[in-house]
Amino acid sequence: MRLGWSGGAGSWHPVLWVALLLLYMSLIAADMKRREPKWWRIAKIADPSNLISNNIKSNDLMDPALDPDIRAILRKKQRQLIRTNSDVLVAIAKGARAAVHECQHQFRNRRWNCTTSAFVSRKTLFGKIVTRACREVAFLYALTSAAVTHTVTRACTEGTINSCNCDYRAKGPSGPTGLDWEWGGCSDNIDFGSKFSRLFVDAGMKGRDPRFPIDLHNNEVGRLHVKDNMRKECKCHGMSGSCTVKTCWWRLPYFRKVGDALKDRFDGASRVIVKNLGRSKTLNDRGPNRRRRNKRRRRKPYRLFKPYNPEHKPPSKKDLVYLEDSPDFCVKNRKLGIIGTRGRECNKTSIGLDGCDLMCCGREYYTQVVEVEERCSCTFQWCCVVKCKTCKYMKTIHTCS
Repeated sequence: MRLGWSGGAGSWHPVLWVALLLLYMSLIAADMKRREPKWWRIAKIADPSNLISNNIKSNDLMDPALDPDIRAILRKKQRQLIRTNSDVLVAIAKGARAAVHECQHQFRNRRWNCTTSAFVSRKTLFGKIVTRACREVAFLYALTSAAVTHTVTRACTEGTINSCNCDYRAKGPSGPTGLDWEWGGCSDNIDFGSKFSRLFVDAGMKGRDPRFPIDLHNNEVGRLHVKDNMRKECKCHGMSGSCTVKTCWWRLPYFRKVGDALKDRFDGASRVIVKNLGRSKTLNDRGPNRRRRNKRRRRKPYRLFKPYNPEHKPPSKKDLVYLEDSPDFCVKNRKLGIIGTRGRECNKTSIGLDGCDLMCCGREYYTQVVEVEERCSCTFQWCCVVKCKTCKYMKTIHTCS
């Protein structure tokens, strides 16, 4: 059967054009599902201090009062959450920035170092590497979710969010009699922070795409690591600070500790295969008004995964999971926003990932001696100035070619 018509040797049948158009639209739709979460961009387009001043001027954060750039990157559900919880936008912006800084710290000695240089040209924070379901992206999802949980919980304790306050449930005796401390004080409201993060960060992640349960699981891993690292903080009471009795409450962990824990999970991340979802739904597929009558039968997200290697054990609820191997970070990849390792400093004496052999991917590296200036011999003078000298010394720098 001939799919053509008289009118030229290169003419195509309209059916073929329609089929190609549908294929192209399906590819575009698949790419849209896998693009970077838009709200991440708030780390670059919004300074938390500016958000505070704008909030004071407008006295509210209704949609018309939101900065147009911020309003464009938030989903409808996310804007509703901001309207319901006044002043929470500042905490979200702080969380996004904290996630970027912590990611760059944890990966400072790796080939991919969480660079955000692609933000200006591509209007994404980390580039299109997020379209790949690799272990680095799993870490990003967990870290951003943990950061929002952390900053929103902190804002509750500080009283900057009107819809929440301290968690006073930890009250009274600590347990067995005879202990010299008891629960009291203002505990950080981790339950509110986790719940808000789940509603805000997970917004829009629903459907049968196998990528959604992966991202939802990694988001939850980040929240769990904040909650599991809560620390007990106490204050002494008694005559002249004798500390005969102590009052204790729950405090958030330092975010660096959360980053360290997630980095350990990154090193042991599990490559998985998503089981056939069939009619099963992810947590976000349920309607907002549908009652969950039997919570015990609800399928846990991490049980939707099976190891890519049958000899490996299934992932737990605290393990990071990913679907595909990481791309090559050695060379520049404009499509994924990877800048490569050319020009990166390396440690000639190290045998780790920051060593010149591994960082430069087997390529040569340049060595140069430069003069470095830094402050030294600092002294405190009453009152209240710190004066320092400027010291110069020669430093040897190794750079990947």
